[in-house]
Amino acid sequence: MHIGLIGGIGPAATAAYYLKLVGRCRDAGVPLDLTIVNADIQTLAHNAQADCRDDQAAIYAELIDRLAAAGAKAAAITSIGGSFCEDETRALSALPLVSAFGALDDHFVTQGIGTIGILGTETVMRSHLYGRMTGTKTVIPEGQIAEVGQAYIDTALAGRSTDSARGLFFTAGRRMIEKMGADAVVLAGTDLGLAFDGQSPGFPVVDAIDVHVEHLFLLASDALKTQDLSL
Repeated sequence: MHIGLIGGIGPAATAAYYLKLVGRCRDAGVPLDLTIVNADIQTLAHNAQADCRDDQAAIYAELIDRLAAAGAKAAAITSIGGSFCEDETRALSALPLVSAFGALDDHFVTQGIGTIGILGTETVMRSHLYGRMTGTKTVIPEGQIAEVGQAYIDTALAGRSTDSARGLFFTAGRRMIEKMGADAVVLAGTDLGLAFDGQSPGFPVVDAIDVHVEHLFLLASDALKTQDLSL
């Protein structure tokens, strides 16, 4: 299946999606048919902060039209924070929208993760992944939410992580494991890989990109059809 990705939000996450999906297909001997379109991270950040769901959904719908015109049969938003208007986008979308939330919920249940700690934007944390986890309890770093959220936005916009931001993410994650009963911490901001890749934070981590990419790989390899996945 020809996969379409909405990228650019942010660029580092888009690169991670591309490299991981290419690598997964290469390792499995599956040819990859892929098109990526670019959304503007500054516009997204404004719309997400102001909760302008319809405005951002209209932008996504136009990009998805371009993906459909290029031959894509399914689309995905390469950002957890950028998926704040997923329902509004799905209502306008010319293609099935492969949800990171559905992929994550399925993964947690399958892996027996009863409680997951969340790191991401302030909105993603306060909303507990927009309330989309139906099979898993969620906890957030109370008392650090604004600080962690701002550090994440700064990291995404800069395309790199500072040592202080990395330390903050690690401290917040460890606290959710040790004090709040989380079995693992989900990197629910797709640019958090800038801080966590190649590091050993000292607690179990689930990268949302890896889980979402696996669903996209199953579609790309025709192992599953869109109707068989949590969209």
